[in-house]
Amino acid sequence: MKYAIIIADGAADLPVPELGLRTPFEAARTPNLDALAAAGRLGTAVTTPPGFLAGSDVCTMSLLGYDPAKYHTGRAPLEAASIGVPMADSDWIFRLNLVTVGEIGSSDDGLMLDHSAGAISDAEAKFLIADLYVYWQAKAPQLARQFSLTHGVSYRSILADRSGRSYSELITTPPHEIPRQPWAQAVPRAASGSKSKPAADSAAALVTLMNLAGEMLPEHAINMARRAAGKRPANMAWVWGQGTRPRLAKFHDRFGLTGSMTTAVDLLAGIAALIGWHKLPVAGVTSYHDNDYAAQARATVSALDDYDIVCCHIEAPDEMSHQGDYRTKVASIEAIDELVVGPIVAKLRTFGEPELGRSLRSPNSPLGWRILVLPDHYTLVSTRKHDATPVPFLMCGTRVPAQNAVRFSERNCAASDLHIAHGHELMEYFLKGGRAMMAN
Repeated sequence: MKYAIIIADGAADLPVPELGLRTPFEAARTPNLDALAAAGRLGTAVTTPPGFLAGSDVCTMSLLGYDPAKYHTGRAPLEAASIGVPMADSDWIFRLNLVTVGEIGSSDDGLMLDHSAGAISDAEAKFLIADLYVYWQAKAPQLARQFSLTHGVSYRSILADRSGRSYSELITTPPHEIPRQPWAQAVPRAASGSKSKPAADSAAALVTLMNLAGEMLPEHAINMARRAAGKRPANMAWVWGQGTRPRLAKFHDRFGLTGSMTTAVDLLAGIAALIGWHKLPVAGVTSYHDNDYAAQARATVSALDDYDIVCCHIEAPDEMSHQGDYRTKVASIEAIDELVVGPIVAKLRTFGEPELGRSLRSPNSPLGWRILVLPDHYTLVSTRKHDATPVPFLMCGTRVPAQNAVRFSERNCAASDLHIAHGHELMEYFLKGGRAMMAN
């Protein structure tokens, strides 16, 4: 059996007034998804367990079959695993975003404007991160020696505290959760009710580094050039997503299958690495609508010959939601349907047709296939934030009974009779049939 998963990150949404109270999925032209919906099953899954925030770290871990309550130690360590940042058990790992905040004296003064610093390029971000660490060393040498700073992709970097300091009582806030809101109220802080001096000192250390970034970055030559070009400057470094070294059981040990993934996002690549999946190198893959969707599909198609399960993760719908850009979100969903879903399904069909019960390739070919299409979480155009509403999913293939749905949409999935209350159980349902769940 061959398995494919397509994760359209953040694609689920609530009805958008500008789209005639349709969701982006409903407004998009998706003939390939709709054909799968007619031949397969729709449902919903709770990928954000109680006590967690809706984020790709928690939600992707959940939909890949790993209970966040058991395995999740923080977001940043998952990304660190992708880019090879060494992690000792005593280290605390953070995500550091280059962001845009309102400049002093402007009408946006004090507001978080863009969690991605205007989708800053890898090359620009790499220079800024290197120069930022040099500035820290000059201005706060003793503190800087306790930290390492590693550039990841675009606006994303990893900050690691190797001093032995604890952040277990620290509260941090994702910058994409405070769009156009006052950022000073959301800087790292000790948890409510904590009177621990170490907790206060830990928060102060991070705030010091952030304040130094706010001194240095606005006047950097790269940001001056970005302003001159009409782009948003990366004028602050935002620290969040802390955690310690994770330990995930290997996917092959749990399910007996080999796996691989294509993604533009370090977080997803980190999860893949930790569960023993291979990251597929694909040129032209980005987190935005300039992504080479067809290249991701080609990589997935090719990998299906070599791996039992292949995951194609596409970030563009999520980023478009964070920008409040409903038009491009619809366009990204249409691109996923045409350039990703269509070719992958065509490839899967070469491994056998469910209704024929035989291989179309050779007697030695693995018989049968299944595909799972879903977002990891909702990301709302209206708020530009993630949302923990149970996500819609579509499953089709060998021994998956047809539900004869008209099309794939949030409303149709919510109206189905299949609802997975614990998102980490969806993977076993997908792989093994979920017959016990169907009986219930």
